[in-house]
Amino acid sequence: MTFPERLDLLHMFQRALSVGVLEYLQKHTGMRVRRGVYTVQVVVWMMILQRLHAVGTLAAAVQLLQQGAADPLLPRCRRTEKRRKHRISSRTGAYCQARQKLPTLLCRKVAQEITEQLRKILGLEEPGVRRVYLLDGSSLELDHGRELLTQYPPAQNQNGQSHWPVLRLVVMHELQTGLAEQPRWGAMYGPQAVSEQGLAAQAMDQLSPCAVVLGDRNFGVFWVAWEAQQRGLGMVLRLTEARARKVFGGPISEPGEWQVVWKSSRADGGKHHRVPEKATVEGRLIAVRVGRGKSQQWLYLFTTLADAKEEVVKLYGGRWYIETDLRCLKRTVRLHHMAVRSTAMLEKELYMAMCAYNLVRAVIYLAARQSRRDPRQFSFSMVLNVVDCAWPKLAGAGTQRDFDREFKRMLKLAAQCTLPQRKHRRSYPRALWRRRPAFGHRKEEN
Repeated sequence: MTFPERLDLLHMFQRALSVGVLEYLQKHTGMRVRRGVYTVQVVVWMMILQRLHAVGTLAAAVQLLQQGAADPLLPRCRRTEKRRKHRISSRTGAYCQARQKLPTLLCRKVAQEITEQLRKILGLEEPGVRRVYLLDGSSLELDHGRELLTQYPPAQNQNGQSHWPVLRLVVMHELQTGLAEQPRWGAMYGPQAVSEQGLAAQAMDQLSPCAVVLGDRNFGVFWVAWEAQQRGLGMVLRLTEARARKVFGGPISEPGEWQVVWKSSRADGGKHHRVPEKATVEGRLIAVRVGRGKSQQWLYLFTTLADAKEEVVKLYGGRWYIETDLRCLKRTVRLHHMAVRSTAMLEKELYMAMCAYNLVRAVIYLAARQSRRDPRQFSFSMVLNVVDCAWPKLAGAGTQRDFDREFKRMLKLAAQCTLPQRKHRRSYPRALWRRRPAFGHRKEEN
């Protein structure tokens, strides 16, 4: 398969989100098409750069704009034509206002368009190819603000209420490439709290028919299986031992696979996700022993796929990738603490963060195909470092020949960013030493 020559982050962004498509989305969402430095395309690109930058502040994004990070996107006007004479201000007020004026619906449409176009650019829209999606949830910490406290209440226990609002997030990542679909989120605590299973059902709505959902024991409940069946999706769900015995109809004493009919009960779905009476899901129950020696344990899987037992178990072995994907989102793309003060800005930042993540995943996929390796063998953070360091030379390339040379060099360096193949476990546990806090804990004044 051959790829287009100019496929750095900016050119992929331009191809995935052309000016014509963006103007159509603006009119569709009722937003006026304005002329000036901070057009919608420029603002969206700067918000993506913020998520990929090590600092990620508004001032850093404006400095990147002044240094030429968005020159191909800038409209022709007096201020942009004389950019080298510092006609673009280094103050962040105009950029901040432009971010706030972006409609949330527009950001969602932009994120969907970028994900779809990236698949087409990289040749991932081949018919008949089965897509497997990893399903998992996590929580994000938000800034302390009145609106966010109301929408996403903080946790509380016998000692009182914590300080930071908490958001529950469910994501779906493609197993092969790591590309992420649009996430679903809601309150984790309070009267409007939503479950991971409820968010998972919303996330499954965006999957194409015949896709496969792969989930751990938290999603191995009847309601998730029934929702996947209603959408025509395949599934590989891990079950707890108690639930596996219930589906099987008795204790499981030896490895094997059996055709089963998973029947609903009164408790399935809880208070908010009821299923029809006598609802059933037909599939196979697979029980195997995994691990070595004394560390062996039972693994129970429910699947509707027709693959061999060994293939299903191997497929579930890729579930661990979602843990590293979440770590990349929360640490490398900096979603662990969202520095926003409104729910509207929160949603925009989440959508743009997914765009930034998928653009880097596209570069990883391109480097993997050219080096004939598995995209999952590459380190997300290391490839992002290569892209960040190569950005000044790519932006300053005067000719097509110079750009091609620098781009090939970047891909060559990115191809070296592979994860280590460990034959043994780590010689030391991954843990942190506890540090004495420099300041005491703040208490609410009486």
